[in-house]
Amino acid sequence: QIQLVESGGGRVQPGGSLRLSCAISGNKFSPFSVGWYRQAPGKQRNLVAHIISGTNTKYSDSVKGRFTISRDDTKNTVDLQMNNLIPEDTAVYYCNAVIETGSGLDDYWGQGTQVTVSS
Repeated sequence: QIQLVESGGGRVQPGGSLRLSCAISGNKFSPFSVGWYRQAPGKQRNLVAHIISGTNTKYSDSVKGRFTISRDDTKNTVDLQMNNLIPEDTAVYYCNAVIETGSGLDDYWGQGTQVTVSS
């Protein structure tokens, strides 16, 4: 059974930094893509960043230059380094992985981790 478990969320003041980590387990193949999404109260879940290979990354305009996504296939992890955080970054952050299961690509999600940016 494939599982994604996030860690690293918390409360931070504006201008601060947090690092989120997602541990993937139970997969037979390395993920085709991994990413982070976020959902603020009353809003839809939106892409923050995703990565397909070491250089094939995509970021939402709102986090470009502040967030960095990275993956380590040897450890089966995907991290999100978040710098210069602003209150608008407050949301539940979800890890996502698209993984080949032998019968096609399937979407997997973590349970989410809360990030609160407030003074």
